[in-house]
Amino acid sequence: MKIVYCDALVIGGGLAGLRSAVACKEKGLNTIVLSLIPVKRSHSAAAQGGMQASLGNSKMSDGDNEDLHFADTVKGSDWGCDQKVARMFVTTAPKAIRQLAAWGVPWTRIKKGDRTAVINAQKTTITEEDFRHGLIHSRDFGGTKKWRTCYTADATGHSMLFAVANEALKNGVDIHDRKEAIALIHKDGRCYGAIVRDLVKGELIGYVAKGTLIATGGYGRIYKDTTNAVICEGTGTAIALETGVAKLGNMEAVQFHPTGLFPSGILLTEGCRGDGGVLRDVDGYRFMPDYEPEKKELASRDVVSRRMIQRIREGKGVSSPYGEHLWLDISILGRKHIETNLRDVQEICECFAGIDPAEKWAPVKPMQHYCMGGIRTNAKGETALKGLFSAGEAACWDLHGFNRLGGNSVSEAVVSGMIIGDYFAQNCLNSHTDIETKLVEEFIQKQQNYLQSILDNTGTENVFEIKDRMKQIMGDKVGIFRDGEHLASAVKELEQLYIRSKNIGIKTKRLYANPELEEAYRVPKMLKIALCVAKGALDRTESRGAHSREDYPKRDDQNWLKRTLASWEDPNQTMPTLTYEALDISTMEMAPGFRGYGAKGMIIENPESLRRQEQIDKIRSDMEAQGKDRYAIQEALMPFELQSYYKARNERIGDKQ
Repeated sequence: MKIVYCDALVIGGGLAGLRSAVACKEKGLNTIVLSLIPVKRSHSAAAQGGMQASLGNSKMSDGDNEDLHFADTVKGSDWGCDQKVARMFVTTAPKAIRQLAAWGVPWTRIKKGDRTAVINAQKTTITEEDFRHGLIHSRDFGGTKKWRTCYTADATGHSMLFAVANEALKNGVDIHDRKEAIALIHKDGRCYGAIVRDLVKGELIGYVAKGTLIATGGYGRIYKDTTNAVICEGTGTAIALETGVAKLGNMEAVQFHPTGLFPSGILLTEGCRGDGGVLRDVDGYRFMPDYEPEKKELASRDVVSRRMIQRIREGKGVSSPYGEHLWLDISILGRKHIETNLRDVQEICECFAGIDPAEKWAPVKPMQHYCMGGIRTNAKGETALKGLFSAGEAACWDLHGFNRLGGNSVSEAVVSGMIIGDYFAQNCLNSHTDIETKLVEEFIQKQQNYLQSILDNTGTENVFEIKDRMKQIMGDKVGIFRDGEHLASAVKELEQLYIRSKNIGIKTKRLYANPELEEAYRVPKMLKIALCVAKGALDRTESRGAHSREDYPKRDDQNWLKRTLASWEDPNQTMPTLTYEALDISTMEMAPGFRGYGAKGMIIENPESLRRQEQIDKIRSDMEAQGKDRYAIQEALMPFELQSYYKARNERIGDKQ
């Protein structure tokens, strides 16, 4: 049996995994990254619009700072996030942007003088002063008070991924691609590495490490209509769940992006709307101002997605052979702007819809896009399984709560890679490998027997039919709008699919070059993830962020200001076990309140919110009277732990604090 030893094992080759690996190499650790595909093809490259960080460089972002970014993130999360994690994030993000610039990311830069922008469908002239010339630019994104999203045209994820991958390679990170972790090695509540399948040879390898970090991205492919790459199936999250020790957090919190190109599902960046594009119905009417008069197309993603589906329900969708959709109009931006700042969008529309968006409107419809839920960690990225960490979209850190702001995703991937990667590296430095070879061999043999049992199974179930039905159920019954009847039906049928998946029969009987075998061991894991999502959504009888219950339309802070935890302790159980973790209002820097979207009065208030708000107001008032600055006030309201080099104050043009 083949066993590979290292200090730090990172599972996942996207931005979060690679940045964590760099943090490990900086501390001199022998570091291995496992990736399903060559790392520069990871799904992080698909991010188009940008990365949020409060630089405050441009005219429209003047005065931006960590406090504003923090407030936007908390409101965007619908008060579901960990506010201390949000503080860690917004404090580190500007440093991440500048570090990435030093690593070679060609951020779009400000040019002095006049420029034309489309704001609220009207052409506007913005004058950038001379002192801003050459600084990193930012564009508008949904749910933000300032223009904060730094970008490289509309290929931000691509340029970021290449820069971080190159830095990892330069630092000697050992990258093993075409490798899939199918189980974690663990004993007595401690993780020792992973059992990994070579996707070319089909052989199993035991990877033993002082510490293991999972950064495998989201689980969007449990849905039929998604912007996610085909590798985003949630199996990295599932192997943590299957330990019976690690838990998953807020799995029902699934985000739908308003502008998936219809019907292909390829993402058209939020930068389209951030740059001034508008949404239109079958009559060509711009409908978002009717629903959200303040933020319009740039309300948060959960809100815009619901308004779009509502418009279609009202009979204003555009009919097509593939179903109904709406229009995204970026032609009003002009050809020059599109071919400069949205050229990838233009190419996608030409290749997959046969249109030039500079001349014609693009057909769009909300599609599954991002997973706020994931492997539950603390603020340092540690899971309930000692020695196992998680970062990026695979983790419920919990930066996003029940709704992520656009631009906070690739930002989180890099920032969590910096912060959690550093804590992870320190943990590896302080740990020792005390595992017996016999235990590794037992885990390898167990997985070998499992794969062989799939080959030997004479069952009649078709894995592809089961997978397709799962995706259909998730789209039809666990989508943008949810209700108890459909969710209960989804849970019941998904459980039956999971039971049926134990009786899969496959035609190809070899351990290598066998996509059918890969589906046969992945689909049961995907069904476990789908059950966590559906059961969590069924039991959460409120609406919060992206979780929208038509039968419980109000956000219920009295009963549901808590995080869902899903576990799977017994391999023989057919449903996840759900428990809950309360959010402590008394420690929040921002007490729960109105988000600023939709109708007021849609909250069942928690009495603690008013008490906490009174405390916050008094602390702020007293300290302002004493002449204290915003940093001192913030620390008094909610102290948070962060490495000193990341907690250091950020410098901005004209910022005297």
